[in-house]
Amino acid sequence: MRVPVTEAKAQLTELVRRAEAGDDVVLTRHGHPAVRLVPVKPAADAETRRTLLEAARTRGAAKAATGPSAARSQDFLYEDGMPE
Repeated sequence: MRVPVTEAKAQLTELVRRAEAGDDVVLTRHGHPAVRLVPVKPAADAETRRTLLEAARTRGAAKAATGPSAARSQDFLYEDGMPE
């Protein structure tokens, strides 16, 4: 729903309620979209953040442990190894 800012002033409580309920509320200025009202997502609790960070660390460690060694990555450039 699109509502001019001048009208939104009088019905802000209702517009906030509708946005919280999932309606798409866009405030317009001179007929052009200016802002969108969206509900705020609740912040994750400490345990949820800890779980997410641990999962990211585990995935990162698995990626770092696989793959070729960078120490010998230049070997394919020279048949007999690095020139002296």
